[in-house]
Amino acid sequence: MCAAGFRAAPGVLIDPLHMEFGWSHGEISAAVSVNLVLNGVISPFAAALMERFGMRRVVSGGLLLVAAGSGLTVFVDAPWQLVMLWGVCIGVGTGATALAFVATVTGRWFVSHRGLVSGVLTAAQSAGGLVFLPLMAWLATSHGWRPASLVVTAGALLVVPLVLFVLRDHPSDVGTVALGADPAAPAPVATRPAGGAVRHALAVLREASRTRVFWLLAGSFAICGATTVGLVNTHFVPAAHDHGMPETTAAGLLAVVGIFDVAGTVASGWFTDRIDPRKLLVAYYLLRGASLVVLPILLGPAATPPIWAFIVFYGLDWVATVPPTVTLAREHFGEKAPVVFGWVFASHQVGSAIAAVGAGVLRDTTGSYTSAWLTAGSLCALAAVLALLIPRWASPS
Repeated sequence: MCAAGFRAAPGVLIDPLHMEFGWSHGEISAAVSVNLVLNGVISPFAAALMERFGMRRVVSGGLLLVAAGSGLTVFVDAPWQLVMLWGVCIGVGTGATALAFVATVTGRWFVSHRGLVSGVLTAAQSAGGLVFLPLMAWLATSHGWRPASLVVTAGALLVVPLVLFVLRDHPSDVGTVALGADPAAPAPVATRPAGGAVRHALAVLREASRTRVFWLLAGSFAICGATTVGLVNTHFVPAAHDHGMPETTAAGLLAVVGIFDVAGTVASGWFTDRIDPRKLLVAYYLLRGASLVVLPILLGPAATPPIWAFIVFYGLDWVATVPPTVTLAREHFGEKAPVVFGWVFASHQVGSAIAAVGAGVLRDTTGSYTSAWLTAGSLCALAAVLALLIPRWASPS
C-alpha cells in the first residue's frame, strides 16, 4: 500500500513544479521515468536479496530510502536534483517493495489460492493510491508541493516499525506451514543463493531469457506498465487539467480508479485459480485498449457520467493483469518464479518509464495528450497477441 502511494505521488506534483520552477513537462517526467526504470530494475535483485537477507531487512531499507528521497526533495532547485531524489532514491526504495515482493510472499506462504492471494496483495497498491492521492492533491493545491512531499516521508517512516516487528520471512518462523501445504511434510529448507544475490539474479535472468515464454511475458507486461503507471498514473491529472478540470477533482477520479481496481484485481485472482490465465490477459488488454482510445473525447472540465464510466471500467482492469502473469511465471519457472517475475516486472517499469517521458514530450510538442492515448490503445492490442502466444502448460523447472 505504502510503496504504491509513494510511487503515485509525482503524478499530482507535476503541475505545481512546472508552475514554480518553469521546468517543462518533459524535464519533470524524466525524473518519473528514472523512478519507474529503477523501480523495476531493482525488483529482481530485491527478490534475490530477500532470499539471502530476509524480507524484513530489504523492505525496511527500501522504506528508509523513500523517506530520505522524498524529504530531501523539498530543497531541490534544479531538474537533475529531482532526478536523483525522485528518480534514484525513491525508485530504488519502492523497487524493494514492488511486485517481486508479492511473488515472494505468495510463493513462501501459500500453496492453495495463490491466484486469489496475489490478487489481494496486488490490490493493496490501489489502496495506497486511495490513501495518498487525494491527500497529496489537496496539500499541493492548498499548501504547496513541499508539505505534500513531507507527508510521503512521514508515511514511509511510520511503516518501518511495522515491517520490523510484524513481517516474517517463512511460515516456520512462527511454527506453521504454508496455507494448503501438508503439515506432515518436511518444511522447506531456506537456502541462500550461491554466489550472492546479484549473481543469483543475473544467473536466473540468463536462464529465463533463453525461453520464448519469458520474452512474451516481459513484452506484454512492458505494455501493461506503459498503459497504466507510465501514462495514466503519471499524466491523467495534468491531462484532465488541460481540459479545464481542477487538479483535486482529477486526483479524486484517479483515486476512484483504485477503488474499483481493488475489486477488479481480487476478482482477477479468483478467476486466475479457475480460468486459463492467457485468456484472462487477452481480455484485459483488449478492454483496456478500447477504454484508452475513447478517453480523449470523454475528458472535460467536469466529472460527467461518461468520464465516470471510464473510471469504473478502467479501474476494474488497472492491475488485473498481475495475478495471471504471476501464475504463468510460476507455472513455467517453478521456485525461480519470484526472481523471474522480478525481471518481468522490470520490463513493466521500463515500459512505464518510456510512456511517462514519451507522453510528457508529446504534450510539450503537440499541446495535448491525444496521440499518447491512441498509441497506448494500439499497444494494448499488441499485448493481447503476445499473451495469446504464451504456451499454457509446462513442467516447472
